[in-house]
Amino acid sequence: MSKRILLVEDDPGLGFVIKDNLAMKGYEVTLCADGEEGQKTFQQHVFDLCIFDVMMPKKDGFSLAETVREKNKEIPILFVTAKSMIEDKVAGFTAGGDDYITKPFSMDELYLRIEVFLRRTSNISQKGETFQLGQYSFDSHNFVLSNATSSKPLTQKEAEVLKLLCLNKDRVLKREEILKAVWGDDDYFMGRSMDVFISKLRKYLKEDPGVQIVNYHGVGFRLEL
Repeated sequence: MSKRILLVEDDPGLGFVIKDNLAMKGYEVTLCADGEEGQKTFQQHVFDLCIFDVMMPKKDGFSLAETVREKNKEIPILFVTAKSMIEDKVAGFTAGGDDYITKPFSMDELYLRIEVFLRRTSNISQKGETFQLGQYSFDSHNFVLSNATSSKPLTQKEAEVLKLLCLNKDRVLKREEILKAVWGDDDYFMGRSMDVFISKLRKYLKEDPGVQIVNYHGVGFRLEL
């Protein structure tokens, strides 16, 4: 069965090129021209991955991602943008995005990023484990972190980072290890995005002071129970 992609791009020329090329790769692509149309379409249909332009009329990509995350915490979201500032990338990850691709880009690069996301989603689901973290239980199969009073759905990237920390809880994970395992790259921009995800995970785990993600400055992180 073809994987379904929601593409929201206000440039009709670029939107057509992306949709046409991904269709030739076997994907089922739904193209929307602005954020509001994208939001309505997402609410009415089921998708496997989202590709959002950032600068769009009516509703920008960051706002659209936040809306999508209210309904679905797991679906991968890839931002397409002309912006390359660190602050913009951090804002995108904070809004719920999983990755960035900066214009201009090749279709081969976009295709490879999509394949990585869909393959990782499949692998996580197939190799799901449940980890006990103090008061919390982390179901890596369904991307859910829960305790006695609440249940928190995680995004794919959040689940990947937390699972990696769980699997290596007896040692300090170097920053570059996490970046290469989860993001596939260890450059500065990805490092800033990783820090955003670590901060999110700390907030999710804050009700149990016995569970800590400790920062070893300049080296990496360790999950301590």
